[in-house]
Amino acid sequence: MTARRRAQEFCEAYGLSMPILQAPMAGACPPGAAAAVADAGGMGAAGVVLDGPERISQWAAEFRSMSAGPFQLNIWIPDPVVDDPAGISAAEEFLSGFGTPAPEQSPAPSFEEQCEAMLAARPRVVSSIMGLFSPDYVERLHAAGIAWFACATTLAEARAAEAAGADAIVAQGLEAGGHRGVFEAETAERTAVGLFALLPHIVDGVDVPVVAAGGIADGRAVAAALTLGASAVQVGTALLRSPETGIADAWAASLDGIEPEDTVATRAYSGRLGRAAPTPYVRSWEAPDAPSPAPYPHQRALVARWRKGTPDPSAEVPLDRANHWAGQAAARAVAEPAADVVTRMWSEARTHLPDVG
Repeated sequence: MTARRRAQEFCEAYGLSMPILQAPMAGACPPGAAAAVADAGGMGAAGVVLDGPERISQWAAEFRSMSAGPFQLNIWIPDPVVDDPAGISAAEEFLSGFGTPAPEQSPAPSFEEQCEAMLAARPRVVSSIMGLFSPDYVERLHAAGIAWFACATTLAEARAAEAAGADAIVAQGLEAGGHRGVFEAETAERTAVGLFALLPHIVDGVDVPVVAAGGIADGRAVAAALTLGASAVQVGTALLRSPETGIADAWAASLDGIEPEDTVATRAYSGRLGRAAPTPYVRSWEAPDAPSPAPYPHQRALVARWRKGTPDPSAEVPLDRANHWAGQAAARAVAEPAADVVTRMWSEARTHLPDVG
């Protein structure tokens, strides 16, 4: 099948006029940004791992008040909780150098309640990362007319997702900003595969459509992904500097002109490996005398407490007030409206891929 026909079929299936999906980035996908992408002809998104049921419902309602286009809701499959008192204590002691923490926060939202809220919100797509949904939930999604997109970082993960009923695979290369979607947290460092090696490997190994993710920030990359067999692409970092996204100024500034090789894979924000800008805070965890970050979700909870606490004005390194996630193509992110970014990407892709209409 030609790239033209493959992308066209995907767009027809999901109500799109361009095969570009917004990456579901928790904390960086307000409804306005998602609506802008959807109204331009792509698919909007929200990462809801930190959101309770009411917030999920509210986000969907706000999106629909601005756009009639399609959107996806994404959630993490929970990791087994790792009991590591010594590791948690060491991380707490290290963080004490940044200031005084706030009291322990409320428990994280219930995964089961989040899943029910996503089902009730009736998005076009519910997507997963870090693992697979239960067979019962997949059946309920499909009964409601909701597609399941599963993130995979290896062919084995992609095949497991297809066997579990996934309607599409999001092939995430190591270039991607934010958390790496490996099913087993401890394997993240050794299963780092670049997108253009991973993508044809997964495309050839599964029978469902594949969405390419990681380092895609202009039309050339879109065209290359489609040439290698993707049915669509998913972009995240490329949209972070768009005004609708509304990320913190310091985070946006850290993306400006950053070299691909300067982004780093770190567990400093959450305990799960993710690609970020090399801020002084992130680099501080790489010092010879620094401990390993606490395992997920303990590190994430600790960092949240210190952010809500009182900073130490004498600290040599400030605590990042937001996670400065950055894909390897971060320097190509521009401070332009999201609709303009995705529209230009698709227009450029068509010039590099003449058989795409």
